[in-house]
Amino acid sequence: MIKRHRIISSVLAICLLTTTVGSADVFADSLKDLQNEKNAADIKKKNLDSTIQKKEIQIQEKQAKVDVLVSQIKKLNDKIEETNQNMDRIIAEMNQTQIEIEELQSSIKELEIRIKQRDEVLRERVRVMQVKGNQVSYLDVLLGANSFADFIDRFSAVSTLMDADRKIIQQQEEDIALLEEEKKLVEQKLAEQEERKQKIQALKDELHNKKLEKREVVNQLEKSQEKLSSEKGALEEEYSETVAFSSKLEKKIIAEQNRLAEIARKEQARKHKLQQERLAAEAAAAAANSRSSASSNSSSSSSSNAAPPVSSGSWTKPTTGSFSSGFGWRTHPISKVRKQHRGMDISAPTGTPVVAAGDGVVSYTGSMEGFGNVIMITHSVKGQIMTTVYAHLSSIGTSSGQSVDKGQFIGAVGSTGFSTGPHLHFEVHIGNFSATGPSAVNPLHYVSF
Repeated sequence: MIKRHRIISSVLAICLLTTTVGSADVFADSLKDLQNEKNAADIKKKNLDSTIQKKEIQIQEKQAKVDVLVSQIKKLNDKIEETNQNMDRIIAEMNQTQIEIEELQSSIKELEIRIKQRDEVLRERVRVMQVKGNQVSYLDVLLGANSFADFIDRFSAVSTLMDADRKIIQQQEEDIALLEEEKKLVEQKLAEQEERKQKIQALKDELHNKKLEKREVVNQLEKSQEKLSSEKGALEEEYSETVAFSSKLEKKIIAEQNRLAEIARKEQARKHKLQQERLAAEAAAAAANSRSSASSNSSSSSSSNAAPPVSSGSWTKPTTGSFSSGFGWRTHPISKVRKQHRGMDISAPTGTPVVAAGDGVVSYTGSMEGFGNVIMITHSVKGQIMTTVYAHLSSIGTSSGQSVDKGQFIGAVGSTGFSTGPHLHFEVHIGNFSATGPSAVNPLHYVSF
């Protein structure tokens, strides 16, 4: 009766396992396809990023040419400014000279009027002298005085007339000389104005040519910058589209992982129920044996001698070997760059068995960038979704969608991917696996080594 009960329980377990695993296979195959698509998108994104970086380097290299063009534009701007200043200075000189010319012309008009007036006075004096015989004897005037007082008056009058004549003549000579001088000065200033006009025209021509040259340089600069920016912009747009596509895939992958996590949760509940049934059956068998004083039961487990012993509780050590590198910041042994080590390393010979650290469903198997051959298992532990990662494997002994028990063989230690020697890289994530997020935690919180 007890044997029959055990057989029925085993058959029931196998049926349930077959049904669950078959359902999980559908999700796992879908998840693997999505992951492969995401890997392809990530590779494209990385290639685009590399191309964008190369384009930025080209832009930086061509920046020297851009700097030369900008320098030329600056020099042309300085030359244009200098030409404008020279034009303003010459125009100011011309305006001042024009004022001086107008003042001189006004002065010349006044001189010409005074000279003309004096000329009329002198002409009148000459005419009078001609009427009187062309001679005026000042001595006769003096000798014709009636008294000494009259002589003094006549002498004073004669002296005054003579002085007036001399002064008129002297002023006339001075004004005529000044007139000639100012006329020459006007001619000189007019010549200077003409020379300045020619300079202004030359400066205008030079300014026009410099502006044309500047326009050509600016157009050349704009074309150079527009070409580089357009090429980089096209790459960035494609990169952005790839990132968006990768993000959509990431969401789909998370959804598939959540489905697998739900399967893992149901599998855990199923196993717990089976365990309770098995314990109840064993308790009943033990009671029957006790009454019949039958021989004692013994149980044995078959496992490879090289596999680690299975610990009690939810977790067990994934492989045998020595602890070689812990969780946290370290200098990467290959890149020599300081970065975060998101798991722990267990050094062991190639081929050493690797077992599942806990009950769950395999959510990914295959190759993944620096991980090399990698297995990911989704677990449901007391309602908490968790993911374990087993990397650098030499071989994979399980498949996506397979339900695995704690301590079950899943692969073997190797040195694939970015590795300096055979070892198991083991990670524990709260929730789903994330290559960049803060989901990774120190495995020592869960697994004893």
